[in-house]
Amino acid sequence: MLLSFDNLTLGYEAHPAVHHLNYGIQEGALIALVGPNGAGKSTLFKGIMGQIHPLDGHIYLHGIEKKDIAYLPQLNQLDRSFPITVQELVALGAWNDIGAFGRLKDSHKEQVASALSQLSLKGFEKRLISSLSGGQMQRVLFARLLVQNAQLILLDEPFTGVDSRTTHDLLQMISAWHKQGKTIIAVLHDLEQVRHNFPECLLLSREPIAFGPTEEVLTDANWLRARKLNEAFDEHAVYCGSHEAP
Repeated sequence: MLLSFDNLTLGYEAHPAVHHLNYGIQEGALIALVGPNGAGKSTLFKGIMGQIHPLDGHIYLHGIEKKDIAYLPQLNQLDRSFPITVQELVALGAWNDIGAFGRLKDSHKEQVASALSQLSLKGFEKRLISSLSGGQMQRVLFARLLVQNAQLILLDEPFTGVDSRTTHDLLQMISAWHKQGKTIIAVLHDLEQVRHNFPECLLLSREPIAFGPTEEVLTDANWLRARKLNEAFDEHAVYCGSHEAP
C-alpha cells in the first residue's frame, strides 16, 4: 500500500466536497479518477498534496514523503505570463535535490536535456513558456515530471486542451512510468480513453460510488447514481460528521 484514505472528508469552510472516502492505493497502480464536474476530484488531489486539510478522517502515506509526490495541475490554473524559459521550468523538477539556493549539477543538466528530448522539445530550451501552445506547455510539464522522478504522480486533467498527437505521446509516457513501477492517478473525462489505458478506476460524486477494475466501475448504473448524487448536492446542508458515515 502506498496511499490510503480513512473515512476521509475534504472541503472548504466546512462545506464537504469529498465525503467518507475509504480507499487504498497499491504501489505501482495506474488509476483513473472520474466523476461529474464538481464531484471532488481536484479537491482530493489538493488533500493528498496537503494544500487543504481534512475536515474529518485521515490521509496516510506509506513509505513515502510529500517530496516523493509529483503534481500536475490543470493547464488553466497556471500563470504562463511569468518570464521563465522552457529549460528553466523543466529544471525545477530537480528542486528536491538542489533546494532553493542550489545550483544544477552536470547530472541535473543531463536529466533536463534527456527529458526535453523524450518529449520532442529539443530546440525549445530558450523559449518563454508564454509563447507555447497548450500541447507544447503540457509536454514541458511532463518533462519536469520526468526530472522530478517521483514515486507517486498526480495528473489533473492532463489532456484537456491538448492536441491528439500530444495526447498520444503523453499516454505513452504514462504507460512507460507504469512499467517502471510508478504509481499514477489521473483525473480524466474521456471514458473511452480511461477504458483503453487505465486498468483501475475510482468514481467519485462527492462520495465514493465505485472503485476497482475499470470495466466494473464504469457501468451505466454507477454513472446514473453519480449524476443523481451530484445534482442533489446542497452546499448549505448541515455538516455530516464521521459518526454519521454510511
